[in-house]
Amino acid sequence: MAFHPINRDTDYLLPPSVQDWLAESHLARYVVDVVEGLDLSALVSAYVGCGSEAYHPTTLLSLLIYGYATGTFSSRKIERATYDSLAFRYIACNRHPDHDTLATFRRRFGQEFQSAFVQVLQIARENQLSRFGTVSLDGTRIHANASRHRALSYGHAEKIEAHLKAEVQELLALAEAADQSSVPDGVNLPDEIKRREDRLAAIAVAKARIEARAEERHKQAQAEHDAKRVARAKRKRTPARSPAASHRNRPRPARAPTTRST
Repeated sequence: MAFHPINRDTDYLLPPSVQDWLAESHLARYVVDVVEGLDLSALVSAYVGCGSEAYHPTTLLSLLIYGYATGTFSSRKIERATYDSLAFRYIACNRHPDHDTLATFRRRFGQEFQSAFVQVLQIARENQLSRFGTVSLDGTRIHANASRHRALSYGHAEKIEAHLKAEVQELLALAEAADQSSVPDGVNLPDEIKRREDRLAAIAVAKARIEARAEERHKQAQAEHDAKRVARAKRKRTPARSPAASHRNRPRPARAPTTRST
């Protein structure tokens, strides 16, 4: 399948390049960098768009994630924003996916979209962002200092992941209802990841940490499973003893010596 080319270095008359449209620290740039770094091969192979050239899934994902994170939930408003907003125009490579394409993509690949959105939020949190647009990455019930600690416990990491999933589900519900809210646009990134080279390196490190924790959780779960299996096998090999057998095998008390009278 042929996709529209992803080329944000194309020269234009005003301004000369799409790269000049936004500040280096703009949230839209961060969303694009994270989404394009995800493994979306299964989604790309499954996606079939309309017409001779379809929009690449990374473009649609980035548009929807940035829109929902900044309070634009209606597919029609996102389509309009690709004309009116520099951030949306940057993400869409100065193209304009229509609202039917956006809504159909979200509904058709709901689980894949939700999974990708959660991964983006996890990476953002690892990169020390406390908020992602309107999305809280720490959680109101999770202590901020503990949630920023890199050596997270398994239970704590699972709480954070559950919080991020709940945030995404709420945003998807708002998107389905096309409920627009007025929120400030974008977010300022930490100084250490404003430059794209540093940002891409930080994203790679964050992904490695997330994958390492997932691997540790998998090993722990496998170890617990193996231990339970060994315990079950041991119980099966040990025959149950009947009460009668237990009585027969019980040691008899020693008799006191008897004396014979003469």
